[in-house]
Amino acid sequence: PFGVRLELVDDQTLSTRNAIGVMETNALLGLLLVLLVTWAFLGSRIAVFTTIGIPFTLAGTFLLLYGMGHSINNSVLLGVVISLGMLVDDAVVVVEGIYYRIRHGMDAARAAVESLREVFAPVTASVLTTMAAFMPLMLMPGILGKFMMVIPLVVTLALAISLLEAYWMLPSHVIGARVNFNKPSRIHKHRERFTHWLQLKYSQLLLRAMRYPLRGVAVVVLLLVVALGGLTAGRINVNFFAMESFRLFYVNLELPPGTPLELSLAKAREAELRLRDGLRGEEVRSVVSYSGMMFTETEPLMGDHYAQIMVSLNPVEEGMRSTHEVVEAVRPLLADLTGVSELYFFEVKDGPPTEKPIKVKVRGDDFEQISAAVEALKAILAEIEGVNDVSDNDSPGGMELVLRIDHDAVRRAGLNPAVLGRSLRLLGDGEVVSSVQLRGEKVEVRVQSGREPMAELDDLLRLTLPLPSGGEIALGALLDHSVQYGRSNIRHHNLRRAITVEADLDKAVIDTVSANARMVEAWALIAAEHPGIDLDFSGELDDIEESLDAIFMLFLFGLGVIYVILGTQFESYFQPLLIIFTIPMALTGVLFGLWITDNPLSLYTLYGVVALGGIAVNAAIVLISAANQRLRSGMSVTHATVYAARRRVVPILITSLTTIA
Repeated sequence: PFGVRLELVDDQTLSTRNAIGVMETNALLGLLLVLLVTWAFLGSRIAVFTTIGIPFTLAGTFLLLYGMGHSINNSVLLGVVISLGMLVDDAVVVVEGIYYRIRHGMDAARAAVESLREVFAPVTASVLTTMAAFMPLMLMPGILGKFMMVIPLVVTLALAISLLEAYWMLPSHVIGARVNFNKPSRIHKHRERFTHWLQLKYSQLLLRAMRYPLRGVAVVVLLLVVALGGLTAGRINVNFFAMESFRLFYVNLELPPGTPLELSLAKAREAELRLRDGLRGEEVRSVVSYSGMMFTETEPLMGDHYAQIMVSLNPVEEGMRSTHEVVEAVRPLLADLTGVSELYFFEVKDGPPTEKPIKVKVRGDDFEQISAAVEALKAILAEIEGVNDVSDNDSPGGMELVLRIDHDAVRRAGLNPAVLGRSLRLLGDGEVVSSVQLRGEKVEVRVQSGREPMAELDDLLRLTLPLPSGGEIALGALLDHSVQYGRSNIRHHNLRRAITVEADLDKAVIDTVSANARMVEAWALIAAEHPGIDLDFSGELDDIEESLDAIFMLFLFGLGVIYVILGTQFESYFQPLLIIFTIPMALTGVLFGLWITDNPLSLYTLYGVVALGGIAVNAAIVLISAANQRLRSGMSVTHATVYAARRRVVPILITSLTTIA
């Protein structure tokens, strides 16, 4: 009855539905691949018992998350994906020990007990060290820390539940199924021959490497140096907040202050007509124009001179452009739109809210000097390829009357300038002369002119003041006046006036760190032309530096905890260092992988590095634990190393292959 129509213009549940679908599909495929890998090494029944631990562990993880008040979202699903690869690691080590003993004639119950007695300490230590690597990330500060906290929480819960499954459920399954190899099948005989051949060939390669240790170490160090060189030389793109864009973007229009609402909406509709020429029919869900408000990265802005166009796109299908490609296609269509003070695009992205890639506070004491520096900085940014949507927050306010006292005229009239200033206050806001208590509240008593509001500025200037010598004089004779745009606000940063310059980047052309570095270099050449001006860099670069500093400190803290856990288990100061040295080797693989696939080094990548470091440490713990057992039995260091490596190569291969799977 009111003529109101509801229309669905956007639906962001699609991304979560898609993420859940991807996780379900990948988890099912992962289960099948894990089943295949464990079957190839351990046989069908043991493979089934190992694999069913994954859904059990995930069910327990989701139950605990539900009890803690968490929802299903993309961050939780990312934590699940990271932990999926590690869930079977401890189970594989336990079940391989059982399999090894059953194969050599031991009954299942005794094999389970003996296997747990052998691997309980190293497996527990390996899981605890992985938790120690992830749990400090829950302490990351700021909004980024709050957003990402759930990922290490999910991984930690999943690993803890996987231990329960590996220590109690898995041995019970093997014992209950009465697994034995008294009548081995033809496939099992092939399996035994294959694992024996694998152990033999690996031992030969290991002995060859141990014969030339310096050469082996040199190759490893060279690979690490080349990988780090590729990172520092810019071969590996650094995009710390490499979050995917939603299928949604805004075109923000800011018109001159004082523009009425109707004109703002008309300008938005004009821009919408141009924008539609760059959109394809199958891509667009809806386009909506409105005025009076504008959503930004940090806050909604209200005012008649603001307008905005919201463009919602359909989910990506074959042949469709990405959100960023659509934005770049329509950007030139609005480049020459007249009557607009500021026009910029705002892509809505997954992940925590972050500042713009380039954000510089230009600080000074005089607005004219600050404005000149701002224009110079914007000219620098315009010259950097890949920089777009350059803007500043120095938007003009409404019209205002500026009155300045003509001191010569005031002196000739015999008046006190303070009396003139006080008279102007009384004509305007008035003056507080006292305060009283009314019902327990302090109420100010304000004296104000009782004149009716003036329709014209000249009415104010024609008002007269009495002179000490008698007679009167008009205010206009004592004041210089002008009408101009005022400032909508006066912002300060660290006690100095500041105007903030912001810009967006095409991350395919240039990354945040490089763009900021080029801007700093160019500013250094002209800084002398702007004395009294200094720049304060923040934005995404500030977020990156804060996050990297926090991650580095938390990484060191995690390493310290890992060292304590390993030192306690091995009763050694040196052996934990041997194990920790495997982490740079894992980093080498990560950097080469990013280099080859042309993927950026991002926040998500760093979580992957932590996970990979945990897996590498786990393998080293199991290996050195086996070597220590042989040392205690009287073997030499060389013999203990070779025999332990030969014994552990199969479970380490299985855990690595199942994680990859």
